[in-house]
Amino acid sequence: MSQGRFKNPVEATLTGIKDLFRKQDLADHLSEKDRLDGKVCLVTGANSGLGFGIAVELARRGAHVIMACRGGIPEKGEEVKKLSGSDLVEMRRIDLSDFASVRAFCAGLQNDGIRLDVIVSNAGVAPSRGRRTVDGFDEIFQVNYLSKVLLYDLLLRSGVIPNDRFAGNGVRNGPLPRILFISSDSHQGASAIDWEEFGTYFDYGINKAMSNYSYYKLMLNTYATELARRLTRSDGSPDVSVNVMCPGPVNSNIARDAPPLLLGFMKVIFRIFFRSPAVAARPVAYLCASAEVEGKTNYYLHMFNEKQMDPKCYDEAAGALLWKRSYDLLGLH
Repeated sequence: MSQGRFKNPVEATLTGIKDLFRKQDLADHLSEKDRLDGKVCLVTGANSGLGFGIAVELARRGAHVIMACRGGIPEKGEEVKKLSGSDLVEMRRIDLSDFASVRAFCAGLQNDGIRLDVIVSNAGVAPSRGRRTVDGFDEIFQVNYLSKVLLYDLLLRSGVIPNDRFAGNGVRNGPLPRILFISSDSHQGASAIDWEEFGTYFDYGINKAMSNYSYYKLMLNTYATELARRLTRSDGSPDVSVNVMCPGPVNSNIARDAPPLLLGFMKVIFRIFFRSPAVAARPVAYLCASAEVEGKTNYYLHMFNEKQMDPKCYDEAAGALLWKRSYDLLGLH
């Protein structure tokens, strides 16, 4: 059976606090000169927490921000406009726990002729128990992983993300599109992908839920690595940049589904020790806007530190099999 790095939320929280005291080597590499004027940036899960902070930061840097959310429409978009001082903000509904919603969202972008320059895959859930979606999968598996595979298949094949590999409309001159997966360094040490249970729904409680969170982050990072491979040209240069980062511990509502007593404890810890979404959004902005990142792919940051992902994420055979098994579940060919 699959196993994540942490066995309970307290262990994960204490590790996150420790990470906050590490030196941030690239913190001074982001400046006000790193702009996104004229760029269209999509941020999923942008109505609260880190996603909201990212939306404000990218809008403040001149981007046209599309906030992709399942709630908070339109009031959260108005808040982002006010905080960023930009009117180039819109909201579109997407629910990653429903494949039909993902398809409708992508069709809407294509029908409106939108071309994306930057995509930040931030949306995620941390349920305290197993929950089945309308599509029959475990919610954390579908939202934190499988729907993202569907989302990128649709956006790449339609050319909404310009690329040569799938759509033949790649960028010839100028900055490449950037895909950024918000992950977690908790993926380090998670077990290898269990192919026998892949995509299977089963019930579980809070401790297994915590374990699953880091396990599915390893799965996501393995997919990101495989996507980066497939979006690399024959000369070794990227067709689209695909990178991954962990924002570190963030004071957000990610633990909203925890049992009441645990939720109360975590809210206190989050408020006292964890970073605000505005601060945690800065390394995200670096990967979205900085010229230093241009041409980089399969690059991983832990907050503002360059790092290697768990070695299992780079296994080419595992990446190819994950791609095939995911497409089989989605009925894609």
